[in-house]
Amino acid sequence: MKFAPILLAAMILLTLTTCLRMENAYTKIPPGVWRAVLQLDPSAVSPNPKGEYREDKLGLTFDEVTNGELPFNFEVEYTDDTTFQVVFLNGEERIVVKDISFGRSKSRAKDSIRINFPIYDTYIVGLYEEGLIEGEYVVNYRENYSIPFIAHFGENHRFTKIPKAPALNLSGIWEVTFGPGGDESAAFAGIGEFVQKDNQLSGTFRTETGDYRYLEGEVSGTKAYLSVFDGAHAFLFEAQIDADAETMIGSFRSGKHYRTIWQARRNSEVTLKSPYELTKVIDAGDPIDFTFPNTNGEAVSLSDEAFAGKAKLIQIMGTWCPNCKDETQFLLDYFAKNTHPDLQVISIGFERYREEERALAALRRYQERNEIPYPVLWGGYYDKEEASRALPMLNKIISYPTLLFIDKENRVRKIHTGFDGPATSRFKAFQEEFEQSIQQLLSES
Repeated sequence: MKFAPILLAAMILLTLTTCLRMENAYTKIPPGVWRAVLQLDPSAVSPNPKGEYREDKLGLTFDEVTNGELPFNFEVEYTDDTTFQVVFLNGEERIVVKDISFGRSKSRAKDSIRINFPIYDTYIVGLYEEGLIEGEYVVNYRENYSIPFIAHFGENHRFTKIPKAPALNLSGIWEVTFGPGGDESAAFAGIGEFVQKDNQLSGTFRTETGDYRYLEGEVSGTKAYLSVFDGAHAFLFEAQIDADAETMIGSFRSGKHYRTIWQARRNSEVTLKSPYELTKVIDAGDPIDFTFPNTNGEAVSLSDEAFAGKAKLIQIMGTWCPNCKDETQFLLDYFAKNTHPDLQVISIGFERYREEERALAALRRYQERNEIPYPVLWGGYYDKEEASRALPMLNKIISYPTLLFIDKENRVRKIHTGFDGPATSRFKAFQEEFEQSIQQLLSES
């Protein structure tokens, strides 16, 4: 009997050891949820606890609590004992990234990790040690552009751990004005579409040139917070809520390069200009033509024999543009389900690289990663004025993406500017409009 306590202790130790082995059955970074923060502007924004007027507050009369800290969440998932993927979480969206390298930094004697977003030509690189990753988010197509990055394992909150009771439920439609202020010289209109459950807030902003995709955040007291990070977008919204007037005023940051103010009031009747009225063909009724290189560097013209007798969809886009990625995915899904032998799709990419070699490489990578079966051409640099000069048959290029519906005689029948993606209430309506436009185009051609 004297061995019973020893035997019992051994069994307990074996059980605990087994549990520990099961919990730590990973070989690199721990699986599960992480909380990350991008330091958009860690030094330029001063605290303002009393909400006093400050020039660096863009004229806002409230404390910008976030001070440029953009939070987001991701999960690490192991697909086998040594391979893992990272899933970035924004509202309903889950972005799976598998292009990851992990190794040992000889100079720092720490594990290093690099998470690549191949489509957008961006990446996160950092050093890992005991549940912490510190590094930077790097954008290759911007000169010397990086943002400090830090992530903690096991934290699943986004903005605050214990938010205050919300002063107002923000669910519904809001009329929004962005700017002027900060880096925005002129005001532009938007629509906020929000869903709030207790403190949790999700939704998006629609504008005439596209939407801000899947935003996630919370309402705490009289403050509202939203953010998104998807490898390309790094958006941070903060607002002060006036519950009695049902209005908001706040700040909007895009990366470390852009800041402006925004104001909103609840208005379920608000609308934007029709996306079919923003871009026009200069000589309506005349056939158009263009010639640009494809991803192999070969010249392709709209008037080529390969496209003769076909209606066309011309997508004006950029590989760096998430709204363009949403529209591209829509086109791929649509044509996977609908066969139209008399319809040709062509994408013209305007890239953030001026060098032909780098621009074509970005477009090639985009075409391969998305398995795009139709021609992808390089139109030039992404600057909208330069894009307008490259396509002189149009009055202007104001948005990526822009979609041209062209008949068999190469005449422009309709132009759709911007894209209301799957994060918006307009996405279903666009799907129906698109189907009708295709049927009309084919019947008239």
